[in-house]
Amino acid sequence: MRSRVRSPDDETTLIVCSHSKALSQSFENLLDDATFGLVQKLRKDPYTTTLGGFAKVTNYIFDAFRWQDLEHHHPQQPRPAEDSPDPLSEVIPGLEINQQEEPGFEVITRIDLGRRPDVERRDPVSAEDWAQHVDSEGRVQEVSHLKSLIFKGGLCHAVRKEAWKFLLGYFPWDSTRDERKNLQKRKTDEYFKMKLQWKSVSEEQEKRNSRLRDNRSLIEKDVNRTDRTNKFYEGPDNPGLILLHDILMTYCMYDFDLGYVQGMNDLLSPILYVMENEVDAFWCFVSYMDQMHQNFEEQMQGMKTQLIQLSTLLRLLDLAFWNYLESQDSGYLYFCFRWLLIRFKRELSFQDVLRLWEVMWTGLPCQNFHLLVCCAILDSEKQKIMEEHYGFNEILKHINELSMKLDIEEILQKAEAICMQIKSCKDIPHSVSLILGFDAETELPGTEAGESERQEQEPPQPPHALPRQECVTDLITNGNGHLREAAHDVYKLAYIS
Repeated sequence: MRSRVRSPDDETTLIVCSHSKALSQSFENLLDDATFGLVQKLRKDPYTTTLGGFAKVTNYIFDAFRWQDLEHHHPQQPRPAEDSPDPLSEVIPGLEINQQEEPGFEVITRIDLGRRPDVERRDPVSAEDWAQHVDSEGRVQEVSHLKSLIFKGGLCHAVRKEAWKFLLGYFPWDSTRDERKNLQKRKTDEYFKMKLQWKSVSEEQEKRNSRLRDNRSLIEKDVNRTDRTNKFYEGPDNPGLILLHDILMTYCMYDFDLGYVQGMNDLLSPILYVMENEVDAFWCFVSYMDQMHQNFEEQMQGMKTQLIQLSTLLRLLDLAFWNYLESQDSGYLYFCFRWLLIRFKRELSFQDVLRLWEVMWTGLPCQNFHLLVCCAILDSEKQKIMEEHYGFNEILKHINELSMKLDIEEILQKAEAICMQIKSCKDIPHSVSLILGFDAETELPGTEAGESERQEQEPPQPPHALPRQECVTDLITNGNGHLREAAHDVYKLAYIS
């Protein structure tokens, strides 16, 4: 629509104006140095910056009619000053993500992913099901098929104590019972040697070992508030808490570089609950930490990478929603930080955490399945977020309040359906294929192709730790769901609790 008005200076002149709020806003954002650091980005990488900028223009134009319709029915109120987000450097120090950190550049246009398939879950793997996959010498048979069953339904609790040792890589799938007994003997000796190292440190020695003092202090504080409503950990002088403390202290001897970082207690608690054995729980925890190590490193590269990957996936699945989040300073999905850091440990009930973790440990149906779990949750919440016109803080608060309200079976069902939907699309962006491992021909659950070839393979492990500075961190909240940092010497980290 064009409007015509007479010039106030010359009555013979008509001023013709074509209003396009979306287009003008897009160029304002493109040229806003304070927001995007355009000049600096052009100097570092002119190609990426140019394409990225014009991609934003395209997205704004594409959504222009949609936003006009939304604003017509639900006029958006200006965000009050107190609702404006703080600089990210003040929210999560060390977690700033800029465009230059993204691995390459690929313009993701709107792709027709087709209909999302219907997916069904099955009953958990029973003790009888598990026994049918174990031969007379104790070797696990048809591993790919068994993993598929676990992915589809999880495990009954009676099987977890044995099955988790295989899923986490503590026990080799092709090992016999005798081989596993010998392995446990060696690992028991190794564990107690490490435990003796910190147990034998005298008070005088500890006064001169600030690293050990800091680790012990933080572990004692965190252990005392870990899953205290669970019967395994409730009550004063609980033996479960003592084991939790001793395993975390011994891990500091196992990995001197990393030591203890808050959040590791959340990863250990379910493992110890299932194993009910100090040594087995420790080595299963070590295996899990091999996968999660980069989440806790000082540079937080693992967290940055996952947030970028999640943003890429969401942009493919729902560009309009992603554009809305970006318009609210939430395009890099920092509100998912806690989900990724400790794998939904504080979002789900304790039993649902067990179910989710064992499903993810199968490595099916793709790499980084936990990112699709995030997408499934956001897919269920996007309508409310957009219709209510949530701003930065409202989005953060809303996501935080989902804790203990999520249906794990519904989430797993939707996440698997999303995976199948993406994989069936012929024009998947290469970046998405790399994230989900489709280039490696990952097998979907229930398929038989390539089963024998992969039967003995172990899931790939991420690179080990980089040296970090001698400091631990607090992960705390200011009481109303907003992030704030904890004050320690060097390394600072924060998430919503």
